[in-house]
Amino acid sequence: MAEEEASAPSQESYLASLAYEIFTSPLNLFLLAVCAVLIYKILRPSDGSGAASGPVEPPVPKMKRQDMTLEQLRQYDGKGEYGRVCVGVNGKIFDVTRGKKNYGPGGPYAAFAARDATRALATFSVNNVKEEYDDLSDLSSMEMDSVREWEMQFTEKYDYIGKLLKPGEQPAEYSDEEEAKDTKEAKDNKAKKDE
Repeated sequence: MAEEEASAPSQESYLASLAYEIFTSPLNLFLLAVCAVLIYKILRPSDGSGAASGPVEPPVPKMKRQDMTLEQLRQYDGKGEYGRVCVGVNGKIFDVTRGKKNYGPGGPYAAFAARDATRALATFSVNNVKEEYDDLSDLSSMEMDSVREWEMQFTEKYDYIGKLLKPGEQPAEYSDEEEAKDTKEAKDNKAKKDE
């Protein structure tokens, strides 16, 4: 028993010297710092409030409801006012500015910006975008099913702006009441989806 008591202080001093070596070694301190940074990045809030998130762009005002011709749609390519990007899908126009890094200049789907992307979405070819009005009459039933799925995805994710007008077709007049109703419906649908 006396031997155990004599060895206890040497064990404590050994552990103390081991801890001192671990925490004062430059390599170990570096590894500890790397671990701390990684843990911070994993646990920090993802709402963009972190200092590393960079400058926050001001929100883009909601676009007024309107029908457009292809010529009118072409001005929304991400290079104009507010960097707004609109895309036509199956006769509808969507404001995809929220997805600007995908649809805006330099994005992987920039070819869709300010154009009718229906044929390209149906055929899964980014380069299959027509410059003139496309009646889509030559698409197969499978391609049209794909178009309707894309249209649903755009409807759920982006703001509907209006119809893509055929040549000679006149735009509808939208009232502020219709826009308020559409905004309320969109919020209700989002709330249901989040549940």
